[in-house]
Amino acid sequence: MTAPGPAVGSPVASPVADLLVTGAELVATVDAARREIPGGWVAITDGLVAAIGGPAEPPPAATRTLRADGALVTPGLVNTHHHIYQNLTRSFAPALGGTLFTWLKTLYPLWSRLDEEAVHTSAYVGLTELALGGCTTSTDHLYVHPRGGGDLVSAEIAAARLLGMRFHPTRGSMSLSAKDGGLPPDSVVQDPDEILADSARLVARHHDPSHGAMIRVALAPCSPFSVSPELMKATAELAETLDVRLHTHLAEDPEEDDYCLAVFGRRPIDQFAEVGWGSDRAWVAHCICPDADEIVRLGSWGTGVAHCPSSNMILGGGLAPIAEFRAAGVPVGLGCDGSASADAASLWLEARTAMLLGRLRHGAGAMSARDALEMATRGGAACLGRTGEIGELSVGAAGDLVVWPMDGVAFAGALSDPVDAWLRCGPTAARHTVVAGRLVVENGMPVHPDLTEMLRRHREISRGVQGAFEKAGATP
Repeated sequence: MTAPGPAVGSPVASPVADLLVTGAELVATVDAARREIPGGWVAITDGLVAAIGGPAEPPPAATRTLRADGALVTPGLVNTHHHIYQNLTRSFAPALGGTLFTWLKTLYPLWSRLDEEAVHTSAYVGLTELALGGCTTSTDHLYVHPRGGGDLVSAEIAAARLLGMRFHPTRGSMSLSAKDGGLPPDSVVQDPDEILADSARLVARHHDPSHGAMIRVALAPCSPFSVSPELMKATAELAETLDVRLHTHLAEDPEEDDYCLAVFGRRPIDQFAEVGWGSDRAWVAHCICPDADEIVRLGSWGTGVAHCPSSNMILGGGLAPIAEFRAAGVPVGLGCDGSASADAASLWLEARTAMLLGRLRHGAGAMSARDALEMATRGGAACLGRTGEIGELSVGAAGDLVVWPMDGVAFAGALSDPVDAWLRCGPTAARHTVVAGRLVVENGMPVHPDLTEMLRRHREISRGVQGAFEKAGATP
């Protein structure tokens, strides 16, 4: 692997590049200087950005040249929160009308039917969907581990490797069932010692701490109402020992406030600190309900937030205080969230929705397309502890980028600013998605040939999972 180059993005003398992306209407680097290069080009070698330049600077020769004429080129988008397996119960009618807690109680029994094939197939389909929407790095929070289901995290990692996606799976966990005062049924919870041992095993087997790594593993107890405080503390200690990141849901619904006050005698973020999670090793999902003092505390810790605008609206949890987070120095990324709550997995859609919600909350000047692009790229990189490595186009950063079309009916008349047009117009999807210098989407189509067969198998598995509800006599 080539060592990282200088932080600045000026072209450097180099041998033949593996891939040259050239002729763009605009290259929005989202680098430390936020440079935007009309007519720009990007060269990638050994999976890393080797050089960036404009029309006046001759690009290197390349083994393959990808034209980006009339298009916007951005860094690959970073998905900081997801539950990919949930695409097996997408838009499941019996779960759609209630609160978060009602939704979970309806779906937990269905998810208890997960096995390695179900998770591998759902991950293949879900990561393909993400790539079509310009995502090049995705996390996944897999917290349901039915007994006898097999090695589910390794199954989804295998799908990511097959597709060539950069992947941050998290070893999720639940240890409190309904009989213990939690929400999940017994069939999907595990013993804390089993959870910790498997977490260490997965890190040893899959986690790659090197620059440009394709797979990194984090540890992710599900929520305050599905794991014990003792497991939260032990997981934080294990993450420190293994030097991996921490992830969980936090302050995602007013019902969570009520639960934490009743069970722990403190609000969710106070409980988060009590169990040793208040640090820059952690990033959390949703965080809709903090007060002003809690926002300041999150910023002082450096704890990141995965903003999930579509899911937050669908479940009715409220509007997350994103402008306040960013002003307090909280790293903010974007997340698609579960395919059974948000039901769509497009980071372009999440970026557009984040921009609209920011303006709805604080006025027309509160959130720009560039703010949303930054959250979808640099902000996500910060949440994952990869600032300067992913989520930007700079020499030595990962060779992950997206070529976005700026033509056709949807963009007719949008001539003045490609970045604004990218989110204001559309809907749009990637023309090309490149991960580590390799195409995973080309001309709007996934490059891997097995999608049709995987979709057929996905439908069969999904019918089996959802059939558990029908057999119980609780059809919609």
